[in-house]
Amino acid sequence: MNLKLLFAGLVFSAISANAQVATINENFDNFTSGTTSFPQNGWSAVLATNPQPFPPPPRMIVTTDANKAIQAYSGNNASDPSYLISPQIIAPAGDKSVSFTATPMTPYTSLATVQVGVASNPADMTTFVAVGSPITITAVGTIQNISVPIPASTGSYLVIKFLPTTAHTAIQIDDFVYNTTASLGTSDAVRSKEDIQFAVNSDNTALQFVGKGEIKNIDVYSASGQKVASGKASNNLFEINTLQTGVYYVLIETKDGKAVKSKFIKK
Repeated sequence: MNLKLLFAGLVFSAISANAQVATINENFDNFTSGTTSFPQNGWSAVLATNPQPFPPPPRMIVTTDANKAIQAYSGNNASDPSYLISPQIIAPAGDKSVSFTATPMTPYTSLATVQVGVASNPADMTTFVAVGSPITITAVGTIQNISVPIPASTGSYLVIKFLPTTAHTAIQIDDFVYNTTASLGTSDAVRSKEDIQFAVNSDNTALQFVGKGEIKNIDVYSASGQKVASGKASNNLFEINTLQTGVYYVLIETKDGKAVKSKFIKK
């Protein structure tokens, strides 16, 4: 009887360990703090190597604050990436996005980027496929809100790639969410977030922006997650006349380092 019960428990544990999740909402507060904290709670890390014969090596750290976060620290490695890998997800269908906050940590505030991607093997980052462009994290003292639509993919792990430009760079992320992007109805052509509003103009040739936020860059993605337009607004207008009829995601980067995500319908 005991052997049967033990076997059943092992089978259940194996099934649970391999279960794929549909969404993620993780603030890391229940993680164990420290420099050797991975893997845990389904999350893992692949670190760059230490190019020096002495410490410190690159690390993926769970902070000790009451509001815990994940900190990627480059150590002696000035140029190679490290990766934070999510629990296994159901293969993306193109209807969800990843969002999280990021900030450089003092005194290690040199230029660095983060890039979202998907991978098919959590231990092999040659399977990493980038989604969107690298995002520069340079706003010292400011938390950047990052949001990236995830296209349909056969990859079953979400990945944040950290790339330093100097040794001893530290980037901290928190509040990782992977979930369905809020949809827009036809009557919801105007969206308001972070003091930015926009609407498709009457002849469906441009996005027209209003509000107090200053815009640095605009990226437009198709419903499948492919980038189809990118650039800057001119006179508060961003041309979309080359786009086909359909629903699009828009990612707006403001001059104060915030990222604002929304949708629009091109008729």
